[in-house]
Amino acid sequence: MKCIMVMFDSLNRHMISPYGCDWTHTPNFARLASKTVTFDKSYVCSMPCMPARRDLHTGRPSFIHRGWSPLEPFDESVPRMLKNAGIHTHLVTDHYHYFEDGGVHYHTKYNTWEFFRGQEGDPWIGQIAQPEVPENINRKGRPQDWINRKEMDSEDKMPITQSFNAAMDFIKRNKDEDNWFIQLETFDPHEPFFTQRQHKDRYADHFNNYTGPEFDWPGYEKVSESPEQIEHAKHNYAALLSLCDQKLGDVLDLMDKHDMWDDTMLVVCTDHGFLLGEHDCWAKNWMPLYEEVAHTPFFVWDPRCRKQDERRQALVQPCLDLAPTLLGFFGLDIPSTMTGKDLAPAVADDTPVRDACIFGYHGTRVNITDGQYVYMRGNHKAGVPVYQYGWTAPGMKDSKIPEKIRLLNDDEQWDFTGNAPVLKMPNGASYIEGDPAFNATVGDLLFDVTADPTQQNPLDDAAVIEKLSTRMTELLAECDAPSETYERLDLKQTCC
Repeated sequence: MKCIMVMFDSLNRHMISPYGCDWTHTPNFARLASKTVTFDKSYVCSMPCMPARRDLHTGRPSFIHRGWSPLEPFDESVPRMLKNAGIHTHLVTDHYHYFEDGGVHYHTKYNTWEFFRGQEGDPWIGQIAQPEVPENINRKGRPQDWINRKEMDSEDKMPITQSFNAAMDFIKRNKDEDNWFIQLETFDPHEPFFTQRQHKDRYADHFNNYTGPEFDWPGYEKVSESPEQIEHAKHNYAALLSLCDQKLGDVLDLMDKHDMWDDTMLVVCTDHGFLLGEHDCWAKNWMPLYEEVAHTPFFVWDPRCRKQDERRQALVQPCLDLAPTLLGFFGLDIPSTMTGKDLAPAVADDTPVRDACIFGYHGTRVNITDGQYVYMRGNHKAGVPVYQYGWTAPGMKDSKIPEKIRLLNDDEQWDFTGNAPVLKMPNGASYIEGDPAFNATVGDLLFDVTADPTQQNPLDDAAVIEKLSTRMTELLAECDAPSETYERLDLKQTCC
């Protein structure tokens, strides 16, 4: 058996045709949906990029104990487990965060790996002279990005193209072999929404008539731009999305050409979405986890059940559930420490695998959905210490040894760490949302996302809040949440 996983970054479900978008050019996503099952209730777990990838390796919600983090020595890594079982694992990526302080140790878990440079502000091309920057609305402070762009003056030089070409080479080279898994990642359509003119020409009516400054990199902030500028950012995203669609078509073409559908699983997913002006917000991270970010596209072809061109309503979390799903697909045991679910029954006949799931960022709101409601529970107590747990110093770049760290004692250790002592590292104190230092909506939020998918009308339903709060407490206990999590959320801890 074989598995091809294609993972995009910041892929918005509401911008592709299988989820109802009628103005972006995404024919290969439509083609993908006809060849797979499409999940309608797919949600993130740990946010954002590297926390999601730690979930992908471990099958556990990492945001409960850590923020941006390397893989820990005690982590169960599925690529490593597959490798140790004789299944060749290969990573192809242009996601440069793997090679920062907060992303190390991931690529080494695969048998082989390839990395292509140049995305975003990747410290790639060494140029001391400041680049010429055209008139643009945002991100003038990222000169490295403008230096990198000069080296990507054609589609074949772009990291996404190089990544997909390398993956195609791996697949063609090994199509007649058995027992392999390839994880093909691209940073696109993550910001900046940079691509060549031929993809903008798919939206010629907009690009031929827009006369304002360049805007392909929204900041993580509230919208302050004009309606015309907002539309320009959306169309830049759409142009890059169409390039992603074209590359996805290369994978489908290859599987068709070599008749790989009989023995090869195909998974297409993302780590999260992106706000393009909805809720008066850009991007992610700083605002509540609205549906545009948290509710994700997800497609699976499983050659065991051969279901295609069907929809699924089972509630799933791809970045959490793919770990046990891959183990099950290759016939390996699933460790008891994993809380993710093997999705084989959901793919086969929409059998539910869970009744609710939690998701969020470390130290902030914890969110829960049962597929109908989304409840966002914020910090109810200010000043509660927030900690990160592990052996590696927290941080995305230039990690430093935190002050006042201590070693957990024997009574505080957890099964998922192998009952080994780990460091407890202060990460600040909790706040009450609405504090001027936290630029987001005040307080808890409850939405019926079935009746109100764009989350325009918050609800005040005490019975639903009580039900979801109780289930949140139970799910936190399953994840061995530390005691301060319950304290800051004002939830009753049911076990130690």
